Amino acid sequence: MSSQTSAQTSRPYTSVWNDLNQVEFSQGFLQAGPYRTRYLHAGDQSKPVLLFLHGITGHAEAYVRNLAAHAEHFSVWAIDFVGHGYSTKPDHPLEIPHYVDQVTHVLDALGADMAHFSGESLGGWVTARYAADHPDRVDRIVLNTMGGTMANPNVMERLYTLSMEAAKDPSWERVKARLEWLMADPTMVTDDLIRTREAIFEQPDWLKACEMNMALQDPETRKRNMISDDDLAAIQAEAMVVWTTKDPSGPVDEGRRIASLIPNGYLEVIEEAGHWPQYEKPDVFNRIHLDHLLGRVSAAGHPSNESEEVPS
Repeated sequence: MSSQTSAQTSRPYTSVWNDLNQVEFSQGFLQAGPYRTRYLHAGDQSKPVLLFLHGITGHAEAYVRNLAAHAEHFSVWAIDFVGHGYSTKPDHPLEIPHYVDQVTHVLDALGADMAHFSGESLGGWVTARYAADHPDRVDRIVLNTMGGTMANPNVMERLYTLSMEAAKDPSWERVKARLEWLMADPTMVTDDLIRTREAIFEQPDWLKACEMNMALQDPETRKRNMISDDDLAAIQAEAMVVWTTKDPSGPVDEGRRIASLIPNGYLEVIEEAGHWPQYEKPDVFNRIHLDHLLGRVSAAGHPSNESEEVPS
């Protein structure tokens, strides 16, 4: 028996419903301007708004292990980006301004003048752009293994290939391979998680949608959308940068560099996690995340980025 098979047989079976069955939540669709936006919501709507923004080809279920902890303090909305999940699927290449526009319409539809933002990968890219361009609508932010500051051809090609193969043939094995790219421990990719994403990839309009949301893996398109050092320096929000020791998109040093450029930024490193630390290490993620969003920890009270030790 392989070590992976052994780990799978020893780990208790989990499912999306296991993560949500004790959570008071709703699922639905919000008409946000021209974007029919699918969401998962938890928490009293009188509380401050927190937006969870997923990564490329992702969906709101990326945050099922975070809703309960955050709903105690926030009105939490995990949305499907335009061109993703079950939201509107445009017929044009999707670039960062399109996601930013959707987020603005979501805030307007919620009647929220401002919100806390937590974005993973693409979601972090959008969060950083939003914080730089719309500081009046942003409270505290979390940039979780964010994209948009690097253009590694090997990573981009791998991501493009895995995503398009799964879009063209949403078979169990191809969807599984795409999800395993996200994890430090591939046994975290359960049958339930595979089926959740497979159902999205089986939608008749998904192949076209995937081509559109893969636009940012094109070098020229990516170049004009990237987050510059000046953009990071323009972010005034209190910002926590989350990186992991096994992130497939880039090293911890990149997270450190990003945090050092944001005036009110600091770095937190989660060990033994990949591109989805909020899912792989939810207890650690929820603790440091809430400490930041609730103001228990800030850049001012955190060890400087220069002196902080990075776990080996």
